Amino acid sequence: MSKRSANPGARSNRLESFLVKHRKIGIDTAVFIYQLEENPKYVELTQRIFAWLESPKARGITSTNTMLELLVHPYRDGDPERADHFYALLSTYPHLEWLPLTLTVADRAAHLRAEHNLRAPDAVQAATALIEKATGFVSNDYAFRKIAQLEVLTLDELLELDRTPKR
Repeated sequence: MSKRSANPGARSNRLESFLVKHRKIGIDTAVFIYQLEENPKYVELTQRIFAWLESPKARGITSTNTMLELLVHPYRDGDPERADHFYALLSTYPHLEWLPLTLTVADRAAHLRAEHNLRAPDAVQAATALIEKATGFVSNDYAFRKIAQLEVLTLDELLELDRTPKR
């Protein structure tokens, strides 16, 4: 029986290669949630993504639907200051573009939802990325892999790389 050993650096290399490879990358809501909550499982990865966004060559995009999803919990918790903090921090993040749900995006999202059986928020995210000509997409939802025009990288996939035995 072979013993599994960590493969340190594999996820870092894969993430860096992915970020450099794509001119524009769509970013799903989960990435923002993990970063803001400092989720211990994902924070190392999300910190690298947000550090990449600060670099001059970075181009990240997301739907304004992401902000809607991010602000629900602070408002539900009666914490408008936290909601204001999230909004101020993320709406001014360098090299991150927030794109509204337009009629064009809604139409494309409806096609994607019908074709791939995506949830509405996921279809909006994917449609936004495709309309803005993103070629990469970072998420933690494998449902996005149904969309052939996007190369999808999931955070769990990256974590799994470090569990792959060395050869």
